[in-house]
Amino acid sequence: MPTDPFSENTAALRALGGQRVWSLMISLFGDLAQGAGDRIDGPVLSAIMARQHIKPEAVRVALHRLRKDGWVTSEKSGRIRQHSLTDKGRRESAIASPRIYARPGSEIENWQLILLPPSDADTSADMIARGFAAITTRTYIGPQSAQPPADALALPGDDVPGWLRNEAAPDDLREDYMQLLRTLTDLKAKLDQMSELSQIEVAVLRCLVVHNWRRLVLRHAPLPPSLLPEDWPGHACHRMVASLLDRFPRPDISRIAQQAAAA
Repeated sequence: MPTDPFSENTAALRALGGQRVWSLMISLFGDLAQGAGDRIDGPVLSAIMARQHIKPEAVRVALHRLRKDGWVTSEKSGRIRQHSLTDKGRRESAIASPRIYARPGSEIENWQLILLPPSDADTSADMIARGFAAITTRTYIGPQSAQPPADALALPGDDVPGWLRNEAAPDDLREDYMQLLRTLTDLKAKLDQMSELSQIEVAVLRCLVVHNWRRLVLRHAPLPPSLLPEDWPGHACHRMVASLLDRFPRPDISRIAQQAAAA
């Protein structure tokens, strides 16, 4: 495996979160080839995954799973196999992208408190899908734009007490954001000392940043900042992610292919 400065400097980011190869590939396709007609040649995919220290057999297993789950399709073009997102894969990626790539400071400020009627049914999955976070089994908070169930009591939010902010910010999620923030801050300092990255390295860097951000930001509702503690590390993490993605724009797949062919 490569032991060059780029690999050494991204090691901590690769180690976060017990990363599953198939999930990493969803992040890669979502960032690099989400558009209709976008394809990643087999040699390009292999080069990108190799730079993440992922073995070829693990890539093959992950591709098999993604094809089986209807996320990715593969077809031959001459001697080269090309991979692309299916309609389902593009649709699911498009749903997640507004959360993943939202600009810092674009969050909606207004919020509401929701009280559900007594019920034996577990409504948590539905409420989370609607954009709410649970306070109790029947009480939820969320942005004013989120649509509550028809039989719920919805109260517009005003001043937010500290205890409510803390309820909306689980300790385990706080620690995960802190860990990612520390890792990205250290990585940024190291990148400042490096020469220009290759297109393959940019693709790898973006994949790792997007993946680690995605696995956290999609775990909770898009709550307004007023519903979270002022020192919530997710805010600083969001700014760091946006800064890195702005600094290293999405590379063109054809340029990555040229570099992979020349390697």
